[in-house]
Amino acid sequence: MGSTGQYRWGAISITGNFRSNNEDKFLVDSQGRYFLVADGMGGQSAGERASELAVELIPQRLVALIDFNGDSTNSVIEAIDKAISHANSEIMALGELEPGCRNMGTTIAFIVNVHNVLYIGGVGDSRAYLLRFNELKQLTEDHSLTQALVKAKTITPEDAKTHRYKNVLYRYLGTKEGSAGTDPAQLTPQSGDRFLLCSDGITDGTTPELIQQILTAENDPQVAAEKLVISAQEGGSRDNITCVVLYVE
Repeated sequence: MGSTGQYRWGAISITGNFRSNNEDKFLVDSQGRYFLVADGMGGQSAGERASELAVELIPQRLVALIDFNGDSTNSVIEAIDKAISHANSEIMALGELEPGCRNMGTTIAFIVNVHNVLYIGGVGDSRAYLLRFNELKQLTEDHSLTQALVKAKTITPEDAKTHRYKNVLYRYLGTKEGSAGTDPAQLTPQSGDRFLLCSDGITDGTTPELIQQILTAENDPQVAAEKLVISAQEGGSRDNITCVVLYVE
């Protein structure tokens, strides 16, 4: 789908088998400076509005606040948090103003590339993964009630997969907690690294083993993205399904 000298990427978003509209959105910068996946919620068209606002407003602020050729780590993290906080405030404001948009919100997962350092994080339960040396690692933490219960050792990770609060979030854009910072992982990319940003439509219909297998086997990131989406659909995902795949040459 796109490339710069050091990076190649692919992306796809589908409505899936069980939804009438697609509340997921992704955005990939043509210069490879940022990659975003958002999963909206709120019923009717409200979720779509929220995810659209996120992928529109966050890049505007990132471009205004970051010198992509040489900003320091602290100023990049501050800029990312300001960009996400701005989108959060606007989504909350629209939710107050428009009756049809009450309680709307969205997740966000991001990779921001500044001077060949990748800042990776999110709010909600859209995820970022890294495949490096044949090991798949989740770089984000779900802001879901089940993950909070797992951290508290109240339930096991196995229990979390089928828990009734699996999709209930305590942090997302559209709530006060959405502006509480992102604490992104910072990585210097290595040759052969493969990154995945995805909505929970991917993770609900696949396994980490399958994600690892597809990212390892496919040399074309667009083909990998399409295979991940098809696999999630065939695996019974009941949501919109979206992913961005980024390969380091």
